[in-house]
Amino acid sequence: MASLQPSELSILLIEPSDTQRKIIINHLKKHEINEVTSANNMISAKQVLARHQFDLIISSLYLEDGTALDLLNHIRSDERLAETPFMLVSSEHKRENLEEFKQSGVVAILPKPFTAEHLHSAINTTLDLLTTDEIELEHFDVHQIRVLLVDDSALARKFIKRVLNNLGLLKITEAADGSEAITLISENMYDLVVTDFNMPEVDGRELTRYIREKSQQSHIPILMVTSESNDAHLANIETDGVNALCDKPFEPEYVKQVLFRLLEH
Repeated sequence: MASLQPSELSILLIEPSDTQRKIIINHLKKHEINEVTSANNMISAKQVLARHQFDLIISSLYLEDGTALDLLNHIRSDERLAETPFMLVSSEHKRENLEEFKQSGVVAILPKPFTAEHLHSAINTTLDLLTTDEIELEHFDVHQIRVLLVDDSALARKFIKRVLNNLGLLKITEAADGSEAITLISENMYDLVVTDFNMPEVDGRELTRYIREKSQQSHIPILMVTSESNDAHLANIETDGVNALCDKPFEPEYVKQVLFRLLEH
């Protein structure tokens, strides 16, 4: 269990609507989160961030002077702020408009309106990200497990690596795409592959086929991380030999359960 409690979180909330801001703050208070600083646009948010650091930033997608993606890019480019968990709240449902957020390592994308359950899950993900909660394995020393992490998004790799490190997985080799991963697999031994689905040249499905059919490590567990929502695609991915699927945003507690099942099987 995470040692950090919701009541200990400090949050920056960026929301242009007074009404929506009050609704979100009231939801947070129900989780005993009272340390909430508000901003209603990009400029004021940047001014606050220049003076203070927060445990979590929650932002609406559309702001009067930019978008949450603009703000997220600003945060990720600032070394002092780059590791701050970021949560998006949006009524946007178009996959293509949310894809960049999923690839950038946000802790959650909450719909408008969101439920208490949505927020509860997102807060727990934040707590998991801020604390270390190592997997306890009977058959492996978790610190010695060799992981190959494959994703064409450097931000996504950084986020996933942070989650895996918190779970005790420290020996992580990164590959920027499936082609690089194939080269690494042909030259090194791994205990686990964590791969994105959508990648240029060699995607996660093709990488899985290579591992299962052509590599010397055909039985290695494969966890695929995907923002894909097409049921037919997902069924095909599992048929190709993926052991488990995990959505983006990457939820640490779910990942912990999946990895325990894969590694202790």
